[in-house]
Amino acid sequence: MGSSDVPSIVCDDLSIADAGGRRLIDGVSFRLERRAALVIAGATGSGKSTLAAVLAGRADAGVRVDGGRATVEGVSVRRGGRRAHSLGVYAGYIGQTDGAQLPPRLTVSEIIAEPFTGRVRRPNGRAVSMRVAGLLDELALPLGLADRFPYELSAGMRQRVAIARALMLDPRLIVGDEPFANLDVDARRLVREALVRRRGTGTSLLLATNDPGVTDVFDAALLVLDAGHTVAYGRDDALSVLAQRSGKKLLHLDSCQDPAGSKPTTTPTS
Repeated sequence: MGSSDVPSIVCDDLSIADAGGRRLIDGVSFRLERRAALVIAGATGSGKSTLAAVLAGRADAGVRVDGGRATVEGVSVRRGGRRAHSLGVYAGYIGQTDGAQLPPRLTVSEIIAEPFTGRVRRPNGRAVSMRVAGLLDELALPLGLADRFPYELSAGMRQRVAIARALMLDPRLIVGDEPFANLDVDARRLVREALVRRRGTGTSLLLATNDPGVTDVFDAALLVLDAGHTVAYGRDDALSVLAQRSGKKLLHLDSCQDPAGSKPTTTPTS
């Protein structure tokens, strides 16, 4: 699992339902190769956040795979137990409200370190502190915040702390649901650069967002959903469909442009 020759995600006719049996995702198929990026877009209620959460192992109670199959870093999302628990190691998840839901009684350092300290019985305190300090520095958060509590931070700082937590284990896959929410322009640039660096070392990206600039930044393929169904998949054609549905002209965002050049893209399943 997690090897360089295993696709990050394979979805084959995947369907997801809630506790009442209502289908939230219906027959979605795609393949996300190593180091590739995919943006999932769609109106509110399209199912993009649900799909991202299920693939990251963060689905709400009662939400389950109802048909088809999906593997994430070689792990089936249909299975429970220890293998499903390993999704938390292989996939880092950034939710749009994660910054607002940080544990109020933990310090910033404890929050960021939790993915590691929660899994290791006797963690090396010095190594953990150095790792946390490195992530704070990378996201332009003062080192003095390490001993602060969430209520002492701005909304943007809290979201960056949540992002640092998602990066703590150097995951092979990063799943984000509006990951740039509550961030100003400078903070968005820092987070983008952090994701670009990790993609260069083999990390794959799955980002649920309607921001067309994100597709350009990561040279990502685009999956457009409507009421849980795929209505477009690919690149230029999918961007046109998204523009028509949103009623907006898609502009190239120079402030978000990725100077690193072309990247691998996702490929549809046959």
